[in-house]
Order: sequence, then C-alpha cells, then structure tokens
Amino acid sequence: MTTDSRSSGTQNTYAHLDEDPAFALHRGGKLQVTSTVDVSDHEGLALAYTPGVARVCDAIAETPELVETHTWKSNLVAVVTDGTAVLGLGDIGPEASLPVMEGKSLLFKQFGGVDSVPIALACTDVDDIVETVVRMAPSFGGINLEDIAAPRCFEIERKLRERLDIPVFHDDQHGTAIVTVAALHNAARLTGRTLGDLRAVVSGAGAAGVAVTKMLLDGGIGDIAVADSKGMIYQGREGLTPVKQELADISNKAGVRGSIESALVGADVFIGLSAGEVPETVVATMADDAIIFAMANPNPEVHPDVARKYASVVATGRSDFPNQINNVLAFPGVFRGAFDAGATDITENMKLAAATALAALVGDDLTADYVIPSSFDERVAPAVANAIAEQARKDGVARR
Repeated sequence: MTTDSRSSGTQNTYAHLDEDPAFALHRGGKLQVTSTVDVSDHEGLALAYTPGVARVCDAIAETPELVETHTWKSNLVAVVTDGTAVLGLGDIGPEASLPVMEGKSLLFKQFGGVDSVPIALACTDVDDIVETVVRMAPSFGGINLEDIAAPRCFEIERKLRERLDIPVFHDDQHGTAIVTVAALHNAARLTGRTLGDLRAVVSGAGAAGVAVTKMLLDGGIGDIAVADSKGMIYQGREGLTPVKQELADISNKAGVRGSIESALVGADVFIGLSAGEVPETVVATMADDAIIFAMANPNPEVHPDVARKYASVVATGRSDFPNQINNVLAFPGVFRGAFDAGATDITENMKLAAATALAALVGDDLTADYVIPSSFDERVAPAVANAIAEQARKDGVARR
C-alpha cells in the first residue's frame, strides 16, 4: 500500500496546531448527525426505510402539511453563508467559514433545541445565492443567513422573504439588533431615561448598523444618526447607496454632518459596529450618563477601561467584559418560537417583542454591569421563543 506524500506532509505540517486548544477542539468538526429512532432489526428497518417509508411519502404527496409532523423539516434551519463577511475576518471564502457555521449550528442546538445544517456556498452573486436557497428550501423549516457582506445581504434577505413561506432571518442584522435594543432599553432605565430621551450615534453602516438603527427607530429612540467611513449620513449627501439613502431619509433628524467625532459631542449613546477607533478625547465630549456599546471584535472601538471613565453603562461584544452583546441571546429563541408557531415570516413586531422579553429578564437585578442576561441564562431562549410565537399569532403569520 502506498501513502500519499502530499497528505502526509500536510498532516505533519499542521500537527503542532493541536497544541492550541481551539485547534484540538475543532479536529473532526463540531457536529454530527444522529438518529432519533432505533433501527436494530428487520422490522425497524422495514418501518424506517422500505417498504414503510413509502406509505409516509405517499401521504405527504397527498397532504403536503404532513411534512411538518413526519419529517424533521419543521425543526431544521439552513445556516447559509458565502464566506464574504466572517466574524470580522472579512472575505475568507466558504471553506474557511465552516468552523463558524458549525459553531452557529452548535449554538442553535444547545440553546434552542433547534437542528441546523451549515451550508457554505461557492458563489457570491445575489441571484445565484437566492436561486440556490430557494431550490433547497423544501428541505428546511427556516433560513438563517450568516456572514454575507453588505449591501448584498439586504437584497438577498429581501428576495428570499418574498419568495419563501418559511422564516428568513439574517442574524448579523436582526440578531444583533434584538440584543442591542434590549440592552439599550435597560441602560436607559438604569439612568432614569427611556429610549425616547436618547440621542444615539452609530459607527458603521453595514448589516448590523443598518438593522440596529431601524429597530431603534421602530422602538421609539429620540434620534439616531449613522456614520460610515466618509462621515455622517444625512439627507442630501452625495454618492449614497440605496441602503444608505434610506438611512438618510429615516434617521438623523438633527441633520448632523461632518465626522463622527463632531456628532458624538453631547450624544447620549455611542453604538460601535465597525472597526474604527474612537479617541478618549472624543468620548469625553459625550453627555452625562453616557451609554457606550463598543461592539467591534476583538478590539472594541473604545476600550472598556476608557469608556467607564465617562459612561454610566458600557457593553461590548466580548465575553471577558460585562454586558456582552451576543447574538446567541436572540437567534435560538427566535427560530424556536417561529417553529413553535409555524410562522411563515419573522416580522418587525416579532423582533421588537423578542427584545422586550429579553430586556425584561434583567428585572430588578439591573446594574451597570448587568443590563443584558448572560448567554448561559436558561431563561433566555424560552422567553424569546414565547414572545416570538405570541407575536407571530398577533401578526397573522402563524400556522398554529
């Protein structure tokens, strides 16, 4: 028997990586498929496969809704990416995105009891992605779009929602928005205010920045303005994309122009969803009882040690600081609730209901270091799921 020298050489080259616990954990992947029934004899085989399976197939062909109760479709999410905006790593391609997509599936199962399959696509064209997802959609109960670069992600989500009768959810947008709105609601409450009392500045007009801004506007924030790499977005600014033009039309009522540094003077809230750095001298110009959510990973736009000098509440996207804005607080419960209600869509009201339920879990335990529950709080997924399902029925998108 011969040995492939190329394969052997590759194994030798990377063998030392398992000294890193992250590599050791990922060896062999983080997922596997397991059966829910025992097939240990001929009788079981005849029921699980031929000839018994044919009776179930015929029944589904005659009564399509049986697919919801007699397959795993109603509890199965496709976690879809093209690998163009992965975890702050950028456009690293579909293969390199798989460890993240596997991790997403692991979290779906652990926190929401939802099964999912990572699907990394070798295409980036909007219509190619849409057609691919539409054609495989009969196998799934929901679609979770993940790590797809803006602005394509907006059009992909819109087209899929138009064409599919199952929930489509872009987690980088809406998961981030749900958790941010929940945390900001509690931060405002802690400082004796409501969302309507706040003027916020958002750094970043990508997927998360756009969704957070829109959701905060739906939630009643006083004013909110968004900055991209060229400065503040406002009505009349030249060269805006359609997505940014929409932001200009609905945000920045004060008409703030120029740099984000000038916009932060007197601002109540900073929400960082970009890789930019905000100098301490600028942070110092914010209003009293400022709120700083610096969520860039791994390096927040404002280091928490600096932010705490000037802000009453500080949150980041990191697990080693208090108040982690983590999407795992949202997406498992969102899909759990959508599946429980048989929802055909995830509406804006459902997202706001999820944020309200998440914020309510903090209750009277609210402190500057606790404006959002922990990712390991076992109350989170059920609370979000119940809110999603209840609102789905109110919004008329529930089938049960």
